[in-house]
Amino acid sequence: MASVVPFCAIRPTRDKVSLVATRSYLSYSDETLNEKLNNNPYTFLHIINPDFYEKNKAKDYTERFNMVRAKFEDFNKKGVFISDNKKQFYIYQKIKENGHSFIGIIGASSVEDYINGNIKIHEQTIEKREHLFKKYLDITGFNAEAVLLTYPNHNTIDKLIEEYSKKRAEYEFTTTNKSLHKLWFVNSDADISTIQTAFSEVDSLYIADGHHRFASSSLLYKDKNHINPSNKDFCMSYLIAEDQLKIINFNRLVKDLNGLSKNEFLIAVEKKYTIQKIEKAFQPKEKDEIAIYVENQWYSMVAKSEFVEREDCVEKLDPSILSKNILSPILGITDPRNDKRLSFVDGSVSLKDIENKIDGKEFELAFILKAVNFSQLKDVADNGRSMPPKSTYIQPKLRSGMLIYKIND
Repeated sequence: MASVVPFCAIRPTRDKVSLVATRSYLSYSDETLNEKLNNNPYTFLHIINPDFYEKNKAKDYTERFNMVRAKFEDFNKKGVFISDNKKQFYIYQKIKENGHSFIGIIGASSVEDYINGNIKIHEQTIEKREHLFKKYLDITGFNAEAVLLTYPNHNTIDKLIEEYSKKRAEYEFTTTNKSLHKLWFVNSDADISTIQTAFSEVDSLYIADGHHRFASSSLLYKDKNHINPSNKDFCMSYLIAEDQLKIINFNRLVKDLNGLSKNEFLIAVEKKYTIQKIEKAFQPKEKDEIAIYVENQWYSMVAKSEFVEREDCVEKLDPSILSKNILSPILGITDPRNDKRLSFVDGSVSLKDIENKIDGKEFELAFILKAVNFSQLKDVADNGRSMPPKSTYIQPKLRSGMLIYKIND
């Protein structure tokens, strides 16, 4: 069973939410970040980049995180944020420009569920990053980015969300990327109870995005004395049903052919793949198929069955097949996570843009992969395994600062 509870959010006032809520600061170039900070006094980017304009940058993470907390407190004093006085759930919907809609419930999920395996993972976290974000949470006292969790569709939850989506939203705003955002408050005691009861009937939750955030919350949880209940017992989460989740592929770009000519490379690949020339850019669809682009030519490559481990939930995935049969033995890329010859580009980047990167000699070779599907992700998580790095690019991506979870009671 999954333990999900309501909480009192700190959030922007209705008139400022569109100005406060922001994409992750990591998605902005320095130039764009500078433009955002110069022209929007309310953006949450001011809080998470408190020393952007300082001549003397923070000397270490402790000083930087204290500056984040101070800037957050300054926003509070100026009335940018308000605090809800009743614990509630929040229903959040994002509708992209292409009409694709995501909708789910924002609440707080149990850290104990994460520790005991009721909240399942599909990738390993980096210990250094876990401890760094734990320090961030401890010093700043808040979390502004919900972990994305998913679960098997539940009829009761689906119906309740549908009912609320027909009502007037508390927040409704459009961002510059032409996405529409809506937020409803679930503060009825009966509906809160319905949500909690429904989630208690769900066997497992799956982390779709935000493994490091949950891992860091678990470290913080282990530090507390556990005598009294605390917000540290939970982690802010955006819970969406399986059918709401969208998994996009991650493609691989390689700087060189490891000293091989194109023909030598293709001859080596042909020992393990069936290769066919394709006239124009395409997205692979067949089982064990990947596309490659090299020297102005597209190819379809299908792995020969004897080189695929069908019984292993990780090894039968396209990223694993590629690493085992091409990246490592032919191109000499044995550590995909850290090899500087290899770059990852998510599937939202067009094939034309990828062609341009190869034709412009920024890279020598592109591998286009199919998206991992959710059943494959669940299979890996249920077996306690981890996917290869950059196997999934999962949507929706949430905005920071729209709802803030207070860590320190």
